[in-house]
Amino acid sequence: MKHLIAPSILAADFGNLESEVKLINNSSADWFHVDVMDGLFVPNISFGSPVIKSIKQHATKPLDVHLMIENPDRYIEHFSKLGADILTVHSEACQHLHRTVNAIKEFGMNSGVAINPHTPIENIYHILSEIDLVCIMSVNPGFGGQSFIENTYEKVSKLKKLKAHLNHSFSIEIDGGVNLENAQKLIKHGADVLVAGSTVFKSNDPIDTIKKLKNIIG
Repeated sequence: MKHLIAPSILAADFGNLESEVKLINNSSADWFHVDVMDGLFVPNISFGSPVIKSIKQHATKPLDVHLMIENPDRYIEHFSKLGADILTVHSEACQHLHRTVNAIKEFGMNSGVAINPHTPIENIYHILSEIDLVCIMSVNPGFGGQSFIENTYEKVSKLKKLKAHLNHSFSIEIDGGVNLENAQKLIKHGADVLVAGSTVFKSNDPIDTIKKLKNIIG
C-alpha cells in the first residue's frame, strides 16, 4: 500500500486548534495522530478528554490515538467513546498485552502496540498476529521535536522481514523525528505510516510539507 501520513497534533498551535484540524482535513494527510501522556509513563502531560472530543468534532479523517500512559486498560472504553479509530498502547505499560489488545477490538477500534527505542521486536512477537499496527518509537517518548534515533532503520527492516515471514498484515508506523530527510529511507526499510509533528506544524507551509511527505517514493 501507499504509505500514510499522520500529522501529530502534539506539535499544533493549541490556541488555534480548530483551524489546525481543518488544515489537516484539507491536506493529503491520512490520519490525525493524537498523543496522550499521563506524566507517569512518560515525563510529560498532554491532551485531556475535552481536547480529543473537540478534535473529533472537527476531524474528517481517522484519529490514531497513542496512549503513553500507565494501566491503559482503565481507559479503553473511554477512548472508544471519544471517537478513537485506532488505539495504540505501549507493550511496556501492559501486564497482560493480549487481554488489552482484545479489549481494544471489542470496543470496535483497530489495535496498535508501540515499543520504545530500547525495546526489542522480539518482545511483541506473540501478539503480531492479533494487531493492526506496530508503532516503533524513533525517539524516547514524552516530548516533541527530538532527534531521530538512527538504529530505528534496523528495527523497521527486521519487523518488515518478520511481517513477510509470518504473512501478517499489520502496518508499521514510525513515531518521532520523522522529517523530509529521513522519510524516504524509512519507507524503503518498510514503514507504512509516518507520524510527523514538528516537521509539519513548524514548517512555513504545512500543507505543502504533508504533500511532499506523501509523495515520497520509497
